[in-house]
Amino acid sequence: MFQKIDPKELTQNPFSLIGDQWMLITAGDEQSVNTMTASWGGVGIMWGNPVATCYIRPQRYTKTFVDEEDYFTLSFLPEAYRKELQFCGSHSGRDVDKFEECGFDIREAECGAPYIAQAELVLVCKKQYAQPMDAGWLTGGDPDKIDERWYPTHDWHTMYIGQIVEAYLNR
Repeated sequence: MFQKIDPKELTQNPFSLIGDQWMLITAGDEQSVNTMTASWGGVGIMWGNPVATCYIRPQRYTKTFVDEEDYFTLSFLPEAYRKELQFCGSHSGRDVDKFEECGFDIREAECGAPYIAQAELVLVCKKQYAQPMDAGWLTGGDPDKIDERWYPTHDWHTMYIGQIVEAYLNR
C-alpha cells in the first residue's frame, strides 16, 4: 500500500537508488504512456524546493512524453524487477508495450501523472526546467574523453529538473 510522504522524510541513499537500483522515468496521459530505465540523475534542493534531475537522450521515445507533459515520475523498484528494468532500458515503447511485457500496473498520482504500481518508492515531479546538454559546456577533466566515451554519436542528453510535488513509499 502506498503512503504519501514528505520528500524530506526520504532516508534512502540516492547514489544507490539511482546508480545501482536504477529507476523508471514515466510520463503520459490517459491515452498514452511510456517508461524507460535510467541510471543517471540526482535529488536535492533548487529554487527552495526538493527536486529530482534526470537525463534523457534525444532518440528515446519517453522523451516525447516528458516534453509534452507537465509531470513525470521516477519509480524505484525492488531488485526482483532487475530483468524488467533491463528490458525497459533496451526496448523502445515505439515497438513494444513495456507495461504488458513486464507485467507493470500503472497508477495515477494526485496530479494525474502515471507511475509504476510495483515500485517501492515513487517521486512525482513537476517539470521546472529542461536543457539540452552540449560538449561546449564541459569545464573539467578531459572534455574530449567524456565526449568520446559517452557521446560517440553526439546524442547528448537533455537534463530535466522537476520539483518533487508528491512522494510515495510502498509499505
